[in-house]
Amino acid sequence: MRKNLIQKIRKGEELFPGIIGYEETVIPQIENAILSGQDIIFLGERGQAKTRMARSLVNLLDEVVPVIAGCEINDDPFDPVCKACREKVEEFGDKVEIAWLPRDRRYGEKLATPDITISDLVGEVDPVRVAEGRYLSDELTIHYGMIPRTNRGIFCINELPDLAERIQVGLLNIMEERDVQIRGYKIRLPLDVYVVASANPEDYTNRGRIITPLKDRVGSEIRTHYPYGLEHEMQIMEAESAHFVTEGLEVTVPKFMKEVIAEVTQLARRSNDISQRSGVSVRVSVSNFENVLSNASRRALRLKERQAAPRVSDLAAIMASTCGKIELDAVGDIKEERVVQKLINAAIVSVFNEYFEQREFDQLVAGFERGLNVQVGDDLSSMEYVNQLSKVGGLSKAIDKLGGRGNPAAIASSVEFILEGLHLNRRLNKDEVRGKIRYRR
Repeated sequence: MRKNLIQKIRKGEELFPGIIGYEETVIPQIENAILSGQDIIFLGERGQAKTRMARSLVNLLDEVVPVIAGCEINDDPFDPVCKACREKVEEFGDKVEIAWLPRDRRYGEKLATPDITISDLVGEVDPVRVAEGRYLSDELTIHYGMIPRTNRGIFCINELPDLAERIQVGLLNIMEERDVQIRGYKIRLPLDVYVVASANPEDYTNRGRIITPLKDRVGSEIRTHYPYGLEHEMQIMEAESAHFVTEGLEVTVPKFMKEVIAEVTQLARRSNDISQRSGVSVRVSVSNFENVLSNASRRALRLKERQAAPRVSDLAAIMASTCGKIELDAVGDIKEERVVQKLINAAIVSVFNEYFEQREFDQLVAGFERGLNVQVGDDLSSMEYVNQLSKVGGLSKAIDKLGGRGNPAAIASSVEFILEGLHLNRRLNKDEVRGKIRYRR
């Protein structure tokens, strides 16, 4: 791993494809740990790509390595460590059968749960082999666990604090002295395993803890984090969302709508109503983005339109994808729907005020004061918005600023965004009756 990492750094290759926002923070720490030959524990809230980074470390392994065919622990033909392979080499010498092990089969992963036993991770005496006539003290009676079977590879333990403390004790020698002791029978197995673990900071006090001796044996504790800004949040949101192609339908997503969806998640991570101890995962942004696009596509299909673009009215679809992913920290009977709606409104205001100043809409507001009103709704086609636009002075320049020209669906999205932004800034009133929304002064 160290040799391949050095080559990648020299060539300027990307070490963790698909990992966004960690270039200046987390990735340099991972590089340092590998160059130092240290095991790693990733410490961070849910949805911070801890498992993905662990799996990406496989790219630092050689593409294939030679192993003795049939060996449970991937023994090196030139330096076998298990008794069965040593006997094979002594008997057959250079004629020992060799197999080639690809890098993807040199990665092992286990989600830590309280019911895991030491035999799952390290190994156990196999009663079948004992019944065949071998002695209990014979190394050949051992059925190896997951860690020895990942010899010459990478082993990842997810949610390490959930592992019972007595099982964590069993990992001490594996990580430091490389001794394996099963049923009181001690064998020396110089395993070549790179250990990676993940944990949530809250786990140290709530669900369990990592015992101090084990933490002491982990070389580097690397703290992960959520995206710091909207750009990274949007990049992750677009990269991770499911992409479906609907025949006969072109979906366009205005940048300001992406920003609103990402801003909802960013605001949720700072909200006093939401428990920050459990975190607000980037999966919230991804799921919200998918739902908003689906709602826009569903409307276009129902209205038999060939172009679709998400509107502000589509943001109601994120209720289903947000409420199940947040934990309220508020006292009283406050409901998740109210908290999410509050976040949506704040996100719209924040993004709207980044694009516009209030004085830009003095002409438009004056028109509403003279009796103008505009109706919007989920059942209105894009062309109905375009037709209303010709009657509303002061909107054209704002739509040009949002890049909505030339596409009726994008124009409809821009109109709703501007009107809702003015309403939330208390420049316009809004009436809602039976799913129809009317903006007036």
